[in-house]
Amino acid sequence: MNKKISFINKEGLNFLLIPLKESHNITFLILVKAGSEYESEKEAGISHFLEHMCFKGTEKRPNKKILSTELDSIGASYNAFTGREYTGYFAKAATEHIDKILDIISDIYLNSLFKEEEINKERGVILEEKNYYEDTPRLKIEDLIFELLYKNQPSGQPIIGNEKVIKSLTQKDFIRYKNKHYTNEKTLIVLSGNFNPTEAIKKITNLMKNIKRGKGGQKFKTHYKQTKPAILINPKKTDQNHFILAARAFNCFDKRRYTLSVLSTILGEGMSSRLFQKVREDLGAAYYINSFDELGVDHGFLGISSGVSLDKTEEVLRVIKNELDLLKNVEISNEELKKAKNYIKGKLALSLETSNDYAFHYGLQYLIYNKIYPLKEIYKKIDEVDKKSIQNLARFLFRPEKMNLAIIGNYSQKEEGKFKKLII
Repeated sequence: MNKKISFINKEGLNFLLIPLKESHNITFLILVKAGSEYESEKEAGISHFLEHMCFKGTEKRPNKKILSTELDSIGASYNAFTGREYTGYFAKAATEHIDKILDIISDIYLNSLFKEEEINKERGVILEEKNYYEDTPRLKIEDLIFELLYKNQPSGQPIIGNEKVIKSLTQKDFIRYKNKHYTNEKTLIVLSGNFNPTEAIKKITNLMKNIKRGKGGQKFKTHYKQTKPAILINPKKTDQNHFILAARAFNCFDKRRYTLSVLSTILGEGMSSRLFQKVREDLGAAYYINSFDELGVDHGFLGISSGVSLDKTEEVLRVIKNELDLLKNVEISNEELKKAKNYIKGKLALSLETSNDYAFHYGLQYLIYNKIYPLKEIYKKIDEVDKKSIQNLARFLFRPEKMNLAIIGNYSQKEEGKFKKLII
C-alpha cells in the first residue's frame, strides 16, 4: 500500500495521518495519555471504568443503544482499551462512512454523560470482569508481577483497579478525572486508511473544537530499589502452577531495547525457541511458555511466563535458570541470531496489514516516543544487534538482585526461600 505517514498540529490538535490509498476502509483512533499509572490510590481503576462509560451515552446520543445502533448499521468495528500509560477509542468502517465514525468517536471522547444509573449498572460489569481476572491465573499472574516489581505505587496497581474504588466512584469523579487528563496536549488523533487529509482534518477540527485545552495531569513517576531476589506467592489450589519470572530491565527509550527484543526471541518466542523446546517439547511440563519484554516510559522488565505441571514446577524453574546462565556464559551461534532477527522482522511485517494495524502500531509509537519509526529503521536496528551485545545484556539482566518471581499455586508464603534458591 502507498503510504506517507505525517504528523500535523492544527489549531492545537495533534494529528497522525496514515494514508493507505488501496484500502477500502478507514480507522479513526483517539489516543490519550491516561491509564492506570496516572491514578492515585484513591482513583485506582477510574481510567478503565471511564473508558467503559464513554459508550453509555452522550448529549447527542443519550443512550448506549442509539450509539451502538448507529455503528452497527454501517457494519463498523469499534471498541476501546485501557493500558497502563494510555487509553484509546476507535472505529473502523468502509471509506464511505468516514463522516459517521469521525462524528461518533469524537462525540464519545468529548461528550459522554456519565449518568449515575449507567455508572451503577456498569459497576457490576466491571466487578465481574475483575472476578474473571481473579479466577483466571494466566491473567491474574500479570497483575501480580507488576505488584511485586512496583509495590505501593500506581505502576503496581492492576489496570482494572481496586474493588473498593470501583464501588465508590461517582459522576463527579469521572468528570473531574476526565477534565484533568483528556486535554488537547495529551491527545493524539490517528486516521488510517483511504481518506482525503485536508477534508478529514477540517472535519475533525470542527468536531473537536470544544476539547479541553492544556497540558493536563501527568503520570506518577515509578520508583524502585532492589538489592536481592524477590518472591510473591499467591496461594491457590489449581491444576497448574502459573508464574512469571521477571528480570528488571530499563525503560522504552533505552537503545538496548532492540537487543532485548532479540534476546527475548531467542529465549522464548516461537515454537523453536529455547524454552519452548526445553520445557514443552522435551519435558512435556507446560502447555504455554514464552518470554516477553514489557517496557514503559520509566520502568521495564524481561518476563518469562508459564503454566506448568504441579509436579514439575521446580524442575522447570531450574531449566529456565540454566538457559539464562547459558546466555550469560556461552555466545549464541550465528544461525540462532539470524533466525531470531528474521522472526522479529517477519512478525512485524505480518502485524501491519489493515488500517487498524497501522493506526495502533504508529499511533502508540507516536504517543510514547513523539516520533515514528519506519519498518526499515527498525529492521536496521535489529540487524545491528550482535552476539556480544546479547551476551552483555544477559549478564546485565540475569543477576540475583534483578530477579523477581510471582507464582500462583498450592504453596505457602513460608516457601519463598525455596524459590529464591531456584532463581539465583
